[in-house]
Amino acid sequence: MIAFRAQFEALYHQHQTEVYRYLRSMGLSPPDAQEIVQEAFLRLFQTLQSASPPVNPRAWVYRVAHNLGVDERDRRFIPDELPDPDRLPLLDDQTPELLLISKENARRLVEAWLTLSKQQRACLSLRAEGLRYREIAEVLTISTPTVGEFLQRAMKRMREALYD
Repeated sequence: MIAFRAQFEALYHQHQTEVYRYLRSMGLSPPDAQEIVQEAFLRLFQTLQSASPPVNPRAWVYRVAHNLGVDERDRRFIPDELPDPDRLPLLDDQTPELLLISKENARRLVEAWLTLSKQQRACLSLRAEGLRYREIAEVLTISTPTVGEFLQRAMKRMREALYD
């Protein structure tokens, strides 16, 4: 029992912040995201005690959190978009010219983000949290090559938004 509890606590402390950030990237409010994190880890705790615990607990908890997040977003009709580019954090020590360029780049990235499919956004967000292609495929229940294709197309569009 002690080894099981230590495993769970390590998983929780190692991944709860990144799962929370992923849920926030889906457009969920901080309280909703935190509640879903708690629910996903509660389910992981229960599953780890079962006779057949998940082979990859990290991917498993992301999948549960993703599904709960999608359900919550659909239930509340939360738009899947980024915040206003003028509200994105910028470095304080920039010159006015660099500040203007940063704001313009942020605006372009937001516009490019909004043109991505939901699957591409999910793949990018999960990859930004450090998940491997195989883990992303498990979370989104798609094939690993499809993850690669979504990421390749999404990154191309984001690059084009900045450099074209």
